[in-house]
Amino acid sequence: MVKHTEIGTKGEQLAANFLKNKGYLILDINWRFEKKEIDIIAIEQDSIVFVEVKTRSNFKFGFPEEAVTESKKAFLKIAAQAYYEQKEIDKPIRFDIISILLHHNAMPEILHVEDAFY
Repeated sequence: MVKHTEIGTKGEQLAANFLKNKGYLILDINWRFEKKEIDIIAIEQDSIVFVEVKTRSNFKFGFPEEAVTESKKAFLKIAAQAYYEQKEIDKPIRFDIISILLHHNAMPEILHVEDAFY
C-alpha cells in the first residue's frame, strides 16, 4: 500500500472514532456509487450526515479541507442522492468535512466542519 493510501485510511479510522465519540451512529464507511465514494455516512440526532475526510501529513499542499473542490462536492451530492434513494431515507441531510493533520509522533489535529456545503 502506498503511503498516501495509508494516510487516508488512518484518517478515515480517526474520523469515524471521532464521530462515534461525539455520539454519531456510523452507518457506512467508504460507501460507493458508480465511481463515487462517500467516506463516512452517519446519523447525528435526526439527520443523515455525509462526511468527506481529508487527511494530510503536512501543509505542503495546503490545509486538508481545502482539497474538497467544487467537483468533489458535486460528486458527493450525486452519491448522497443515490444513497438517500436506495435506502429510502426520510431524514434531513447534511454534508460535513473532517480535516485531519497527522504530525509525526504527535496527536493528530482534527477539525470538524459541520454543514460545510450544500
